[in-house]
Parts: sequence; C-alpha cells; structure tokens
Amino acid sequence: MDKKIERPTGWKSAFTKKALPWWLGAALACLVIFLLVRPSHSTLRVNSDSISVSEVKAGEFNDYIRLSGTVQPLVTIQISPVEGGIVDAILIEEGSMVKKGDEILRLSNDNLDLQILNSEAELAEKENILRNTQIQMEQDRLNVKQSKAEYQLDVKRLKRKYEQQKTLYEENLIAREDYLKAKEDYDLAAEKLQIILDKEVQDSLFRSTQVERMRESLENMQINMRMIRKRKDNLTIKAPIDGQLGILDAVLGENIGAGTKIGQISDMSSYKIEAQIDEHYIDRVTPGLAATFERQGATFNASLRKVYPEVRDGKFKADFKFEGKQPDNIRSGQTYYLNLQLGQPEEAVIIPRGTFYQKTGGKWIYVVNKEGTKAVKREIHIGRQNPQYYEVLEGLEPGERVITSGYDTYGDSDVLVF
Repeated sequence: MDKKIERPTGWKSAFTKKALPWWLGAALACLVIFLLVRPSHSTLRVNSDSISVSEVKAGEFNDYIRLSGTVQPLVTIQISPVEGGIVDAILIEEGSMVKKGDEILRLSNDNLDLQILNSEAELAEKENILRNTQIQMEQDRLNVKQSKAEYQLDVKRLKRKYEQQKTLYEENLIAREDYLKAKEDYDLAAEKLQIILDKEVQDSLFRSTQVERMRESLENMQINMRMIRKRKDNLTIKAPIDGQLGILDAVLGENIGAGTKIGQISDMSSYKIEAQIDEHYIDRVTPGLAATFERQGATFNASLRKVYPEVRDGKFKADFKFEGKQPDNIRSGQTYYLNLQLGQPEEAVIIPRGTFYQKTGGKWIYVVNKEGTKAVKREIHIGRQNPQYYEVLEGLEPGERVITSGYDTYGDSDVLVF
C-alpha cells in the first residue's frame, strides 16, 4: 500500500532542496550590494597632534639652493723636486710663512756629482784637443807658407835662367838640350808653386771648417756643463711664491724621486670657497651665478668662479670667489653657508618644505578638508625647490591645507581620519 508524502509548507519550505538556489542568489545579491556601497579607499585613523599641517600659498618663489662651502687659498702651488736625491737638511717646518726664494730643504745626489765630474773632465779634454789642433794647424800653415816662399824663389830663379837659355839658344850659342832642360825646370817649379798655392787655399778652408765645428762642440759642452751645474742647484728646494708652507712630507735621510709631491705652499693673500653641489643641479649651475652668505652679522657677496665636470658620490665641486669685501679674520678651512641664486624670483603656488617629500617624491600629498576632520590623498606635481619652499605646478590651490610631516606610518592609506 502506497504512503502519501506531504509537501512542506510555511517556514519549513525555506529549507528544502528547491529553495537552495534562492539562498545562493540572495547571498550573491548581498555581496554585490556590499561591494557597491562600501568605501572604495582604505582609511586610517591618526592622532592630529602628531602631524604638521601647512597652508598652500601664492607668493614669490626665490629660486636658490643652500650650500656648505669651505674656505681655501685661491692659489696653491705643489712642491716637487726637479732632481731626486736624499734629504740632507730640512730648513723650514710646515705651517711656517715663507718668502719667494727661501730655502725649504736640501737634497744630495752622488750620481749627479759624478756626472758633473765626468762632464768637467770631458770638457777639459775637448778644450785640450782643440788647443792642440789649433797649434798643429798653425804649424801646418806656417810650413805651407814657408814652402810657398821657397817655391816662389825657385820659380823666379828658374824663370830667369830659362829666359837666359832661351836667348842663347835663339842665337845658336848653346845646345838645344840645355835650353829644353832650363824650360822643363822652370815649368816644374811653376807647377809645384801652383800646387802649394792650391794646398794653401784648401788647408785654410779645412782649418776654418774644422775649427768652427770644434768650437761649436766645445760651446755645446759648455752649455751642457752649465745645465748640469744648474741641476746641482735644483737639489736645493726653494719657495716659488710668498705664502704658507701647508704640507711638507719629507724626513731626513729619505730618498725622494724627481717629480714626487712633497708639499705645497698656499698664497694667503686671496681666498676662494669650495662647495659640493648635488648632481640634480648640474645643468643649472654655471659660472657667473651670484651667491650670498652671512658672517659676523653682515652679508657678503660671492660669484661662481669654476664648475668641475666630474661627479663623485652624487655631487660635483664648484669654486666661488669673493665679490667686494671679505670677512675679517678669514682662515683656510672655515665653513661658510652660501645661498646660490639659480634664477630670478617668480610668483608661484608654494608649500613649505617637509619630510613628506621623502615618501612621495613630490608626486602626491594628503590634502585636509575644510572641516579639518580628515585628509585625502591627491596627486600633485612639484617643480623647483629651495631650502624653504616647494613650487607646486599642478594639483593644489592657494588656501588649501596639506600635511607636510612624514608619511612613513601611513602605509597606502587613501584617507586619514583625525
């Protein structure tokens, strides 16, 4: 006999298998509604006493940067020996004031002394050779002159005899052989005379050339001798300018090579300021820019003298020179804080500098609402900056208030509730 199945009614019908799709649909609808109505940003509650709020202003933006510079002498000359040697004596200690030409230290060099002795001996030998050669040439000249005189006398005699024999021969008073012999003797004497005359001319030219060359060689040796003796003078290191001997890296008995840096002298009559500048400004920093600094309650002016192109550890070096009056009691190594003017003041939207920049990089900021109850993240665009203000190019209006303190504890929160 079949059993009749009763259909659930009332609240029981909500827990049947047929009601399951309805339950799933309702849950999905609730989820969609929650996603639609819930806030689309994360919120963080913060203590208002722990933040710094600043007002956005429209004002004059002064385009300058703050630099720390060190006073250095304008002229510093390195001391390096031209000749190497062993330190024999240190005549002036480092830190002392020196005058141009003052002896600082003396070196000794045995090899150089030996070269001087060898050069002097070689020079003496050359001078002796030149004197002997000149004596020999003078003797040869005299011998040739004597031979020329003898040959000239023979030519005269033989010519006279030849003319006599010729006259007798023409009158048939002597034999032809006697005439021819007299003629041949005369011709031979005349030829010998011509040879000795040619020899005299050639010897004169040769002597002049040889003596000239030897004299040039001797002069070159004398110049070389003077240069070597001057090298001896270079063993005494002297001050090239008036100033202060700042460093002297030498000890007695030390062997110092030629060209080795052993010290420096600074001209204390004029100074410059050396500063390290962040490479971010390398395209904007050029020679001629004006700078100011305060010292002893007064303001002093300087100008950018030189920019060094090399960048090290994210910074590059620049030199400033004083314009007008210098501070009293200026000393090498003092630190001055310079304001370097990069451009003319301009009207702009500005906000005070703050530690928020380290977190945001100037790309966004928290803007406080008018009620002062919360702050909302907003994208901005920051342009130039100086030690006091940031220039805001986009995203903020004068009169608004922003949080300029650090954002390290806020995470990625879009809204801060005070």
